[in-house]
Amino acid sequence: MNARVLVAGSVIALGATVGWLGRPERAVAAEPLAEYDVLYRVLLSPRCRNCHPAGDAPLQTDEGIPHAQNITRRSEHNGLSCSTCHRSSNGRLPHTPPGAPHWDLPPAATPMVFQGRTPRQLCEQLKDPVQTNGKDLAALVEHIATDPLVAWGWSPGPGRTLPPVSHERTTEAIRSWVAGGAPCP
Repeated sequence: MNARVLVAGSVIALGATVGWLGRPERAVAAEPLAEYDVLYRVLLSPRCRNCHPAGDAPLQTDEGIPHAQNITRRSEHNGLSCSTCHRSSNGRLPHTPPGAPHWDLPPAATPMVFQGRTPRQLCEQLKDPVQTNGKDLAALVEHIATDPLVAWGWSPGPGRTLPPVSHERTTEAIRSWVAGGAPCP
């Protein structure tokens, strides 16, 4: 065999191998339902679920206990806003109030409940602008990708667990799910 042919064949084989092995994980079209599963796991994590409770009171800790100061959506109507304790950044010590810009619960008219939702229930809720305070899917992608309050979930301050995947992966998951037609399980 000619040495040039052997070298050329080796280069082609190596390039094909490197290209296959080095292919970014996302180069293959993601399965939309698998991407939704990633999103669902994040939304049900304590960092998201605690501010999207089934009732009127926000939750605390990974166990999702009611707010220790007996705060509810009615508290703000009575003159006690979330920003009374929750500043624009986290407290520096464990067990001090977490903080992020515009710390708040979803509005009472569209509470966007995550707690206790099945994968299908939450999926249908996310796709219904009546239940998302007018946000369509593009606005939800933007909300997850850029809202500082959402980003806080991955920088929650000392003593708090993180969602099961990174913020970047979560943003990628919702983008892929929406691009794939936003199917529900």
